[in-house]
Order: sequence, then C-alpha cells, then structure tokens
Amino acid sequence: MTITTVHHVPYYSQWESADLVPEFVSGTRSAATDPRWESSGAESAQEYAFWAPRMCGMACLRMALGHFGQPVPPSVPLVREALAAGAYVRSGDQVQGLIYAPFAAWVRSRWGLVAEARPELAVEEVDAEIAHGRLVLLSVHKNIRTLDPQPAARSGHLVLAVGSGLDHISIHNPSGFPEHSQQFHHVPRADLGRFYAGRGVVLAAP
Repeated sequence: MTITTVHHVPYYSQWESADLVPEFVSGTRSAATDPRWESSGAESAQEYAFWAPRMCGMACLRMALGHFGQPVPPSVPLVREALAAGAYVRSGDQVQGLIYAPFAAWVRSRWGLVAEARPELAVEEVDAEIAHGRLVLLSVHKNIRTLDPQPAARSGHLVLAVGSGLDHISIHNPSGFPEHSQQFHHVPRADLGRFYAGRGVVLAAP
C-alpha cells in the first residue's frame, strides 16, 4: 500500500472525561468520581462506573455514527440497547461482549448502516475497507495505547481503524491517553500483530 487514507472521524472516549483516562486506567481515580459522568446518560455514578471500563465498543459506535451523519446518543443508553439486542450479555458483575453478530444486526436494523461481523479479517483487508470509505472496529489488547512490547493477549478491547498508510494503521482508541494515543494514533504495522486478534466489524454508510 502506498497511499495514506484518513477519515476525519469524531473522537469519543469510553469515559466522559477523556483527559482523565490515565487516572481511570491506573486505578488512581474511580470512574464514579468522573465530573462529567451525567453526560453518559447513566442513572447514577455507580452505573456509569460499572460500564465505563466495558464500553469501548459503544465509544467506537458513537464515533462511527457521528462520521456517517447519524445522531450520537449518550453512551449508557446505547449500552442498554446493546444489552437488549444481545450484543452484551450480563450476569451479575460479569459481562460477555461485545458479541459481533448481534451487534452488527442491531446496527443494521437501528440505523440502516452497513455492518458486517468479520471473524477473520487480515490487516490487508482492513486497508481495503478503509480505502473504500469504511471504518473498522478491531479487536486488540488494551495495551496498544502504549505499544507494550509484551501484551498479555491479542484481544479484550476495541478500537476504531480510521486510516491506513504505508507503515501504519491509524486508530481512534476509546481508552487511549490524551495527546498520545486517543485520536489518529499511528500504530506501526510492525507492532500491530502483537495486539490485533485478526477480527472485527466493518461499518459503512448504506
């Protein structure tokens, strides 16, 4: 690939206070103390604190909705809809998801967007989707935010691929660090394989 493609997608963190993400992820500050928690649409600070670390997928969806000209709902009401659609399954304090197939079906029926679950998605295919004007949710490890040399896994977190170039994939990371790895974060191709699970969801305008 020789041409850089970048889609100018709005950014949303999975926490309302994107500037406080380093404190939230390190545990030095509870999400329940986020001064902007009410903007999430949660009924309480505790409801927000439960979901904020788990709703990377909803943050990616909000970015995509904004990019494709759709209204962008608050994050926690989106979580509730996703639960009803089977994209998340909650059992007590345990949450399974984001589950790609019901998520994609919900996005198609709810907003009329193209949404395709891709259990196998090579990096070259991500490039092709971006070149055709699409966005791609990628399953990665959360430590992609710091390009950790030895991440514990290749999944568990979702980021939104918004661009690609000769030597990198550009992502919006819902749990990225401010001024470093939140918006248009260039992940070198040489590093991506340590984090990327090879699956995701392709989103596009109808």
